[in-house]
Amino acid sequence: MTYTTHGIRNIALVGHSAAGKTTLFEALLHAGGVIQTPGSVERGTTVSDYDPMEKERKQSLNTVIASIDRSECHINLIDTPGAQDFRGPTLTALAAVETVAIVVNAHTGIEYGTQRMMHYAKQRGLARILVVNKIDGGNCRALVEQLRDAFGPECLPINLPSMGGKAVVDCFFKPEGVADFSSVAEAHQRIIDQVVEINETVMNHFLDVGEEGLSGAELHDAFEQCLREGHLVPICFVCARTGTGVKELLDVAEKLLPNPMEGNPPPFVKGTGAGATPISADPDPKKHVIADVFKIINDPFVGKLSVFRVYQGTVRRDTQLFIDDGKKPFKVGHLFKLRGKDYVEIEHAVPGDIAALAKVEEIHFDAVLHDSHDEDQIHLAPLAFPQPMFGLAVEPAHKGQEQKLAQSLNKLAEEDPCFRYEHNKELNESIVRGLSDLHLKLMLQRMKERYDVEVKTRPPRIAYRETIGAKAEGHHRHKKQTGGAGQFGEVFLRIEPLPRGTGFEFVDEVKGGTIPGQFLPAVEKGVRQVLEHGAVAGYQLQDVRVIVYDGKYHPVDSKE
Repeated sequence: MTYTTHGIRNIALVGHSAAGKTTLFEALLHAGGVIQTPGSVERGTTVSDYDPMEKERKQSLNTVIASIDRSECHINLIDTPGAQDFRGPTLTALAAVETVAIVVNAHTGIEYGTQRMMHYAKQRGLARILVVNKIDGGNCRALVEQLRDAFGPECLPINLPSMGGKAVVDCFFKPEGVADFSSVAEAHQRIIDQVVEINETVMNHFLDVGEEGLSGAELHDAFEQCLREGHLVPICFVCARTGTGVKELLDVAEKLLPNPMEGNPPPFVKGTGAGATPISADPDPKKHVIADVFKIINDPFVGKLSVFRVYQGTVRRDTQLFIDDGKKPFKVGHLFKLRGKDYVEIEHAVPGDIAALAKVEEIHFDAVLHDSHDEDQIHLAPLAFPQPMFGLAVEPAHKGQEQKLAQSLNKLAEEDPCFRYEHNKELNESIVRGLSDLHLKLMLQRMKERYDVEVKTRPPRIAYRETIGAKAEGHHRHKKQTGGAGQFGEVFLRIEPLPRGTGFEFVDEVKGGTIPGQFLPAVEKGVRQVLEHGAVAGYQLQDVRVIVYDGKYHPVDSKE
């Protein structure tokens, strides 16, 4: 199917664990004609949960992408993990979409994941839609009130359950029928009132001529403005297991959710630090390419896959692209659309689309791909990831796998920005860090299954630090005579404490050339070596100032 930026919808399904996101993902793919039969989480047959660990745990651990084509609309759907241990991959999806669909379990109501994802999406300036799932048994009337109390009066039903949750009735396009609760006409009027008040011109026209006098374009533009500014958060009702409301949700996505030109512009900046300035990416297919890599997949069979969202220009096969500020471009080989674990080759990706390319090892998460040095130093404003606070020291269970262990951990860290790997040179210890003990356990299990590397774990050792509490002085004379040219040097110095976190300062106060300038770097090097090993317990000495003020040298025997 041929489509343009105007027809693209990028939607991330997020929410608390067990809200039914993956089942909804399957139901949407089925309703959109992508798959013949919806898969089952319990049977391990879903498009998105294809990883052996996901099948075993019956839980999503990765973000998975698939697309639906209907009419002139191309919908990119991203299924995300609900477990808080895997927030990293979930948050990366926010960098690629205009709309976040927060899935809420009608039986359990508002949960921690619901609140966090509403907050993250609002913070990122994304359109939000609440999708109440499992309506065949939940108290939907009470849940609507809870949602409005928790997230504001802008949360309004755009359809309502009917026939005891076996159907839904539209409250926006064709407000007809009988709902299980509330009045369809009243729900319709509340949405219209909420939409028209966002724009003074539209509101005045509405007051003059009523809803019937508004053009479709006027109402649509006002609706998009409401979504952009968070003035409206539509509530949709579905039962993903039975398919109730799923087609209606696709209709809402196609007709009402923002395309890449209607959503809030992505927060690109040029430069770093205080000198960084906001810039706009223009979704013009003829301009220079700007794309952002929001996901890395290290596939044991295909190799490294870099999944990116195009913001400007068109990425084609054989396009020459730079990575960040790199000087040497790479040539795009094969371009893919993803469908779970399957890859469909495509010729090009237009602005707003999501695609992937393979086997470019230099690409990393959040890399900006571009085809002109005019776009050097451009990057997206960083996402606010939670800090990985849990750590484990790891070593290979079998000798000779040290290098393979490091390579495997680095690949896992590429895929999850909340999983870190570092080697502590001071303690000669390899450390992995994550969001929880379970997060680390599952990542190490994944490494064993994927790369056949097993590890022993233990709590990390603590790299303590030493410092001093008062000023002190000292001196040392080094003299060695072995026949011929000898060795000689004498240094007088003072040491004094500095405020916590200052580090180390080396000060030269030598007068009269008692220590020639060419020898002072050697003195500083020696001081630093001593500080590395501490004075009391062998830990690094820090937050001190060392002042060299006198010394002696010999013109023949003194050497660096």
